[in-house]
Amino acid sequence: MRVGLFAVGRLKNGPEKDLAARYLDRFAKAGPAIGLELGRVTEASESRASNADTRKREEGQMLEKALPEGCVLLLLDERGKALDSQGFADLIGQYRDGGKRDIVLAIGGADGLDPALHARADVSICFGKMTWPHQLVRILVAEQLYRAVTILSGHPYHRV
Repeated sequence: MRVGLFAVGRLKNGPEKDLAARYLDRFAKAGPAIGLELGRVTEASESRASNADTRKREEGQMLEKALPEGCVLLLLDERGKALDSQGFADLIGQYRDGGKRDIVLAIGGADGLDPALHARADVSICFGKMTWPHQLVRILVAEQLYRAVTILSGHPYHRV
């Protein structure tokens, strides 16, 4: 199963981008052995619209255009379901084992995600109730994807 990442906003060169890339590289190297491969990482420019609803709608439309046909859409949203690392790995494994070809994890812009995306999403999860800068969310997602691979493969990286 291909695992893609869609993010509103671009990571500038620096330690955040380097760390996210390091975990995505680890995921890309370890994932194929258990049927997971790194798909497309898409960075979309933030909308310049004058109000939040329009910005969310425009950013949502960019995400819709980037989605592979029939993919699972997983939204990262502070109102989503909180999972521990094992639960996140199990979720990824269930979609893989259920024959899904693509899953896209989506990080919205500063205003959040369009309600139409919430209606279309297969699942919405959060990394806690706090609001995180998008740069850190990218790192968290990348690390949790790598951690999911290690959990699903029985590697000792994840310790309970």
